[in-house]
Amino acid sequence: MVPERSNLGWLPRRTVLKGAGAGFGYLSLQALLRLDARRAARGGEPGVKSAPGGPLAARPPHVPTRAKRIIFLFMEGAMSQMDTWEYKPRLQESDGKPGPGGGKLVASKFKFQQHGQTGTWVSELFPHVAKHVDKFCFLRGLHTDTPAHPQAVIQLHTGASIASLTRPSMGAWLLYGLGTENDDLPGYITINPPANFGGTINYGSAFLPAHYQGTRIDDTGNMPDLKSVAERRQQRRQIDLIQSLNRNYQVTPGAPAQLDAVIENYELAFRMQGKVPELLDISRESLAVRDAYGVKPGGEGSFARQCLMARRLSEAGVRFVEICQGGWDHHSNLHKGLTRNSAMTDQPIAALLTDLEQRGLLDETLVLFGSEFGRQPSAQGEDGRDHNITGYPMMLAGAGVKAGFNYGATDEFGIRAIDGRMHTNDLHATLLALMGLEHTQLTYRYAGRDFRLTDVAGNVVKEIFA
Repeated sequence: MVPERSNLGWLPRRTVLKGAGAGFGYLSLQALLRLDARRAARGGEPGVKSAPGGPLAARPPHVPTRAKRIIFLFMEGAMSQMDTWEYKPRLQESDGKPGPGGGKLVASKFKFQQHGQTGTWVSELFPHVAKHVDKFCFLRGLHTDTPAHPQAVIQLHTGASIASLTRPSMGAWLLYGLGTENDDLPGYITINPPANFGGTINYGSAFLPAHYQGTRIDDTGNMPDLKSVAERRQQRRQIDLIQSLNRNYQVTPGAPAQLDAVIENYELAFRMQGKVPELLDISRESLAVRDAYGVKPGGEGSFARQCLMARRLSEAGVRFVEICQGGWDHHSNLHKGLTRNSAMTDQPIAALLTDLEQRGLLDETLVLFGSEFGRQPSAQGEDGRDHNITGYPMMLAGAGVKAGFNYGATDEFGIRAIDGRMHTNDLHATLLALMGLEHTQLTYRYAGRDFRLTDVAGNVVKEIFA
């Protein structure tokens, strides 16, 4: 084949560009080719509209957006709903009697009072959050498939209840569908993720490209492998060399499409090391703000630090932030354990809601608060409650949902959902819809079939939409 003639004689045009201006012309050509490759790659992925700017670029939603981002407050281990958010007069009257599901019924030993204009019942364990009940949309009829913690936690995070069937996490699906709001930050950050109940599965990307997985940090703001300034300068030189090799290879015939993702991952990881530490440094907040959240050193202040970091990350444009408080698995030592855990979470959650509202962020941020399942009204041992997957609550507040609203209900003892029943698939479909994504359209082809967060189920509960 005769090469295309340039103005400098019978030389290939690419050779001329590469040689001109010490190679700067060739770099421009590479940039254009890279942009074309990105556009082609994004347009070729099922379920996502084409968008320039790389795999993490912000993309248009499927339907009108009600919320821009999510903060998930995950109470790992299953909070006892009849001791916190579910006041059941019949249970209180039936203390010590046989329960309809077997076992001896145990009334809550914590006092309940009505709060707000809605008159919502809240136990004495959450006096600070009780002041915000009129902001909440209570989902009171949730149910799930398995009473085992690892499988239930994985299902809540990925939609699949079997650990061997690894699926992308909810945050990964959101990032895949919508991209990130800030090019210098990851779109999905998980703080203190569950270590025992599924581990990395809960924030992984599975078969989605790796740049959609969650970025893990701890409650002190530490990121693994964070470099010093001197190390970052050396790392920048190393990355530049690797990127030049990647880009040279990228424009050769037959180069794998994944190279674009590799290049983007290197650059994002480097940018993050400069930006994320600033956001996670809560000492930049005023003492008044830190006191409002209840920030203190050590484990007792862990959740408060996470809540404050979540607000800072969300304000900066992180699409999905999950924070975790473990230790709610009270098969024994129920009352002392609930007292301790609620004391660690009550003030920070209330402060987070206040802070988001005062900064004008609550109208565009959806706060999700809850556990993988609930607990039984009957006794387990001397001071405990067993798992309950047939009826339990979760709460939403903020963007897109009705405030001071109850959807669904459990029976008079809090055992089964009898009205407004929502499976985990329905919860996922509804959360995606609030973020502007139609769950049946958010698919990814893998191993010969289209996968989605809700698999082959899921109904959007529009009744809770504001």
